[in-house]
Amino acid sequence: MTKGSVALLGLGTMGRVLAERLLDAGHPVTVWNRTPGRDTALVERGARRAETVREAVTAATTVVTCLFDHASVRETLEPVGADLAGRTLVDLTTTTPNEARWLGGWAEEGGIEHLDGAIMATPSMIGAPEASLLYSGSAEAFGRHRTLFEVWGSATYDGADHGAASLFDLALLSGMYTMFTGFAHGAAMVTSAGVTAEEFAHRSARLLSAMTGVFPMTAKVIDEGDYTGPGQSLEWTATALDTIARASAEQGVSPGPIEMTRALVLAQIEAGYGNENSDRIYEELRAG
Repeated sequence: MTKGSVALLGLGTMGRVLAERLLDAGHPVTVWNRTPGRDTALVERGARRAETVREAVTAATTVVTCLFDHASVRETLEPVGADLAGRTLVDLTTTTPNEARWLGGWAEEGGIEHLDGAIMATPSMIGAPEASLLYSGSAEAFGRHRTLFEVWGSATYDGADHGAASLFDLALLSGMYTMFTGFAHGAAMVTSAGVTAEEFAHRSARLLSAMTGVFPMTAKVIDEGDYTGPGQSLEWTATALDTIARASAEQGVSPGPIEMTRALVLAQIEAGYGNENSDRIYEELRAG
């Protein structure tokens, strides 16, 4: 069976790997990048080089964009909107939910089938079982292209709202980035006393892995909106955070990450909820 032709616009680190996996799977691939030279290895492997965006778009039935940001997506696609009509557009660029919704609306007006996608993986993971990609928008497009998407990793459809995949993507990344910030802060504290970051990493991994097991219980509290049950109170949490901040200062380390959490806790205490569960900081975030 002949596999569908794909045009891939954007050959940064992620875009090149996406194109490589498509070639591995036997798809005819046309590639374009604003900066010349990044396609050399792909062309040597059988990809077709497009000199212009229009040439790339008209060479394939499915167009995949993996560009720098939403502005670069618009700048690249708007001039070739008429050429995209009747084709499937899959945007894997990191954008906000509303930016994805704008692109979905623009595509619909131009007769373009659109899916927004979010890559929950590093480039080295693409094609491996642990790679996960989220999609939202046209259910028909997702169904027809699922086999293609699974070349890159597991494919999950998050519904017709074009912004849904982006929302999940950025929410998950929020947790990831703040976790790594917390790790960096802890590492700074212990390395100030001569402990290696590697040793700290082993200890952190055990604790943080165990703590993720609490997520379902925290989620239940949040969904029910009842913070009066057993658990660490906001008052107790504030004392613990104060202690961590003082220890951090004693070691000559900025307490910035702890101060961020402490501010949320103190705001809820000031609102009169000091005896309630520390999960209540969710309400402070939601109100913000």
